[in-house]
Amino acid sequence: MELIINHVTKTFDILPENLEALLHAEMPGKRKGIAIALNNRIIPQAFWKETLLVEKDSILIITATQGG
Repeated sequence: MELIINHVTKTFDILPENLEALLHAEMPGKRKGIAIALNNRIIPQAFWKETLLVEKDSILIITATQGG
């Protein structure tokens, strides 16, 4: 099964159930300073657990950085 994460196609044996599970797999232990867009729509953090994923979804994970 495939998801497009930050413009790169990734293959999974078992698709992560939701955005929270995907974030845990991609960036374990990180939750602060992150925004996620699913199919060009920002998903508030409060809805990550209930936002289910389907094959070929496009996910953009944005992390805050310091500096200018």
